[in-house]
Amino acid sequence: MEIKRVAVLGAGLMGNQIAMQAAIWGYDVICYDISERMVEKAGAFSDNWFAGRVAKEKMTAETAAEIQGRLLFTPDIKKAAADADLVIEAVSDVVEIKKKALAAFDELTPERTIYASNSSYIVSSRFCDAVKDTSKVLNMHFFNPALVMKVVEVVKGPHTSQETVETAYGFVKSIGKTPVLVNKEIYGFVVNRIFSAMTKEACYLVDSGVASIEDIDTAVKGGLGHKMGPLELLDMTGIDLEYNVFMEKFRNSGDPADRPAVCLTERYAKGEYGRKSGKGFYTYENNGGEK
Repeated sequence: MEIKRVAVLGAGLMGNQIAMQAAIWGYDVICYDISERMVEKAGAFSDNWFAGRVAKEKMTAETAAEIQGRLLFTPDIKKAAADADLVIEAVSDVVEIKKKALAAFDELTPERTIYASNSSYIVSSRFCDAVKDTSKVLNMHFFNPALVMKVVEVVKGPHTSQETVETAYGFVKSIGKTPVLVNKEIYGFVVNRIFSAMTKEACYLVDSGVASIEDIDTAVKGGLGHKMGPLELLDMTGIDLEYNVFMEKFRNSGDPADRPAVCLTERYAKGEYGRKSGKGFYTYENNGGEK
């Protein structure tokens, strides 16, 4: 199947950048969000990003205008769903929210439409029954920031057809990314299983008072050669995302060990989500600038 028209469901940080990436590589893209405020915010981010590329002479004004001509942000679900070959879902990592959003889209999209979820952890078999043809549902997991990070995990569910996997894999390559094929569903896929193990231990060390936030990050960077410490990385990816991931896992398992760490819960309750809010484990200037 050939992908020509892409719809991105969710205009948050990830959905917005995924939409921009696809448009940069020649696709017609509509990014939809139920919130008009999110649509306006995404459009403003896009305008500023392209203006910055032009100002830095990394892109001509003509090229920027051409790309933006292929990119639309809208709160109109009918416009977004119409004639979509591929829908990339980038809403909150909560199963019921995903089901509701996908079901609404599936009422309006053509039969050929493929649904790819950008979920960071949740396998598509948990919500694939929200659409009529489950063989066209899989995970396509981008990393933050989506305009920069090269790897995208393509995860085949037991319900996913081989044609859907091959089409999604080819699409990822066509937008300048490196696809990693995950042949079997597992919570968290490859990268985030490793990431969660590290951040869970780092949060345990914080909650236990074993070492300071700064020293934990310094130890990991200096001792393991990581570019960022685990707590710095949580600030970048979003403490709200990590909190919701653990809460969704806890709701599913009922195991108290799956509850979010105290240091995550406290920051989530205060709205301290990391770079995006200006404060998380660290405090940032200009909501996401330097520490």
